[in-house]
Amino acid sequence: MDRPKLVIITGPTAVGKSGVGHRLARELGGEIINADSMQVYRYMDIGTAKPTLSEQKEVPYHLIDIVDPDQAYDASEFRIRAQAVIQELHHRQIPTLVVGGTGLYLRALDRGLFNCPKPQTEFRQRWRKTAEVQGPDFLWESLKGRDPLAAGRIHPRDTFRLIRALEVLEMTGRPISEWQQWEQNRAPEFEILWVGLSIDRAILYRKINTRAEEMMALGFVEEVKRLLAMGYTSELKSMKSLGYRHLIGMLKGQWGLTEALDQIKKDTRHYAKRQLTWLAKEENLNWFSPEEFDSIHSNVTAFFEHARVTSQSLKRP
Repeated sequence: MDRPKLVIITGPTAVGKSGVGHRLARELGGEIINADSMQVYRYMDIGTAKPTLSEQKEVPYHLIDIVDPDQAYDASEFRIRAQAVIQELHHRQIPTLVVGGTGLYLRALDRGLFNCPKPQTEFRQRWRKTAEVQGPDFLWESLKGRDPLAAGRIHPRDTFRLIRALEVLEMTGRPISEWQQWEQNRAPEFEILWVGLSIDRAILYRKINTRAEEMMALGFVEEVKRLLAMGYTSELKSMKSLGYRHLIGMLKGQWGLTEALDQIKKDTRHYAKRQLTWLAKEENLNWFSPEEFDSIHSNVTAFFEHARVTSQSLKRP
């Protein structure tokens, strides 16, 4: 059976994924499926580095602006929606590019999802109250004592994922790290070329800092004010994301603009480091610098044309 082909373009935040993906899609006549967990939200444009309207007119994008900030969206939803788009593009013989840095989404698309029980309100509310009283550090220590493998994968301040891991333990008596074992014998659904973008760490951090400043100049503060005025509260998962939570704190008087900007830069650098750690575990990733566009283009073209990919051009950072 002819499996759909897709190219996944990934890497840490600010490395240049969007630019490479957009140019490839434009030159190959392809279309892009968004694999960034924040660009799915409507009204959240500047802080998510969403493709501009002109870019979206130039190249077809999918899974952008599909849910409101207070709507649920996760890896399972991404996989279902992405599968439908991939099959439709495959039927039309359109080159398909999946672009984004949300590792869980990419793994879910490639390998499927573990069959873990769905959340139950009573357990989740109890852990949320514990987090409010004791703080996220207490949650992380609680998880570390019972599921050290999961605790090692979750940032101590990631309350959402900590609560999920703890509620799974309480509901099932089994650690979430056991539930998350991917299906080893699952037949591949797609034929995938993984392209990872990487640059020198110091250069990446400078790009992160510059982009944070550019977001401010584009009106990031005004975007957050507008979202709050629309009724989207700081308790929403979407509003707790990078940049948004920092500016909400500033607007509440917790710190000044300069301090908020410095914290955005710092936390984004930490996020990029975690992304690189996650991606380093992907054995199928073929690493390039964003400046090596011609090599990326030739390998992607060869992949779509059923030719052999030139392995000498593929490397790890």
